[in-house]
Amino acid sequence: MKLILLGPPGAGKGTQAANIVNEYKAVHISTGDIFRKNIKENTELGKKAKEYMEKGLLVPDELVVELVADRLKQDDVKDGFLLDGFPRTVNQAEALDKVLESLNGKIDKVINIEVDKSKLVARAVGRRICRDCGATYHISFNPSKIEGRCDVCEGELYQRADDVEETVEKRIQVYLDETQPLIDYYTKSGAIVTIDGDQDINKVFEDIRLALGSEN
Repeated sequence: MKLILLGPPGAGKGTQAANIVNEYKAVHISTGDIFRKNIKENTELGKKAKEYMEKGLLVPDELVVELVADRLKQDDVKDGFLLDGFPRTVNQAEALDKVLESLNGKIDKVINIEVDKSKLVARAVGRRICRDCGATYHISFNPSKIEGRCDVCEGELYQRADDVEETVEKRIQVYLDETQPLIDYYTKSGAIVTIDGDQDINKVFEDIRLALGSEN
């Protein structure tokens, strides 16, 4: 299956992406991973992307699409993939459709995980991370056994600087504003599947499986 995963910060995309990849044997593709791989391997596309990134500039749509198109032409994704973090705009979505058409394919489903904004803020603000091993906790939903200490390595737990309420609200609002046109685009094509992310993790994945039906 050829899938796209959408969801605001704090919606649990990471967990569901891992579930989808495992269940449907899809290759997880994120633009961040593509950028890092091309830069590390010093490819021509990687060199171009690095120039923009070193200047603190956004990588242009044309180059992002070119990098993704190059990845989608590789043999390991022929049987299915899960795009995460791409497309971000309608222009990118239209370009992706053209790339897939040239490869005799199309997007099967766009999984859109929705969670109420106020609940997303609460999730992010309550997040705590271990300074030593990176394990993640939540003061309400997944607290450590000893307050302020990691269960795994007993390292100090801290709140990320960008997990304060005002910053989180802005980050989520930017995502919602930027993504709505994309949701509208895929709604018109009939590919969108909206999932209630304000449920138990297992129930969220069960709903995803039901939405994808027998297409795996």
